[in-house]
Amino acid sequence: MRLLLLWIFYATALSVGLSGRGFRSAASDANAGAEGSPNRVLIVGATGGTGRHLIAQALERGHVVTALARDPSALRIEHPRLRVMQGDVLDYPSVEAAVRGQDVVISALGHKRFFQPTHILSEGTRNLLQALETRGVPRFVCETALGIGDSAGRMGVYYTFFVIPFILPFYFWDKARQERVIAANRLNWVMVRPGALTNGAKRGRYRHGPNVGSFLSTVRISRADVADFMLNQMTDNTYLRSAPGVCW
Repeated sequence: MRLLLLWIFYATALSVGLSGRGFRSAASDANAGAEGSPNRVLIVGATGGTGRHLIAQALERGHVVTALARDPSALRIEHPRLRVMQGDVLDYPSVEAAVRGQDVVISALGHKRFFQPTHILSEGTRNLLQALETRGVPRFVCETALGIGDSAGRMGVYYTFFVIPFILPFYFWDKARQERVIAANRLNWVMVRPGALTNGAKRGRYRHGPNVGSFLSTVRISRADVADFMLNQMTDNTYLRSAPGVCW
């Protein structure tokens, strides 16, 4: 019983910490400066689950796509409008080279170093934003997660009290830092907070907004639908400088 109480205390304290550490939405800035019609898009985290859907769907929409990957051979996608560049988000020169000439940058950056402290997400995002400012790219769309900032607890009881504190505490803490890095930037950005990710098919129908999620049941969404929503943010100003949740 004592261990259970300690665990509940720890999980609750972590959730409170993620709430304070992550971004807390203010009113979105839908009247930000016009950017024209973006066509050239850089996708970061291209070899991950969401990243692959971003590439495929961006090409389907007719965009010219650049994919940044540490190991380009892992991508296995060929298309005349796709360019794959080797680089690492922690290596600023390779990031700036990839950002050059883009209209928008979309990040689905992730990793699997779950059981050790890491700054990959926050420092990699810091490099991306610096490169966007240097190269004059006006918009940044980034995948984070429900359970951070003012969405703390909205992944449901299972994630709030087991998955996040037991498996993903370092990962989510860095995601919270990542959100703070983005929020401090002057560019037109959107942070997309999905629920638990699945490999299901794209439905094209999902809930999105500031109060999406559940404090009780686990909320889910496919990576394909997350990619669809993120690509919509290339031109939709509804959620500029805010962090909408998205789930089925």
